[in-house]
Amino acid sequence: MSRPKTTMAGPVHLTAPAGEPNPSAGCGECLGIAVTRTNARSVGDYSKVSDANVALRTHLREEHGAE
Repeated sequence: MSRPKTTMAGPVHLTAPAGEPNPSAGCGECLGIAVTRTNARSVGDYSKVSDANVALRTHLREEHGAE
């Protein structure tokens, strides 16, 4: 009968999360998302802040070619 493995795998190395994305200058959609994010933060809705960051990153990637 074999013994089950009881040791853990190697260490996991985590990095700090990426900072918040910045809106592209002159883009109304970027500005709108950034305003939504600011308003959400002002009322303590951090889930909505996170959603706005995802939306802005997606918009920047798809419309402005950012990575």
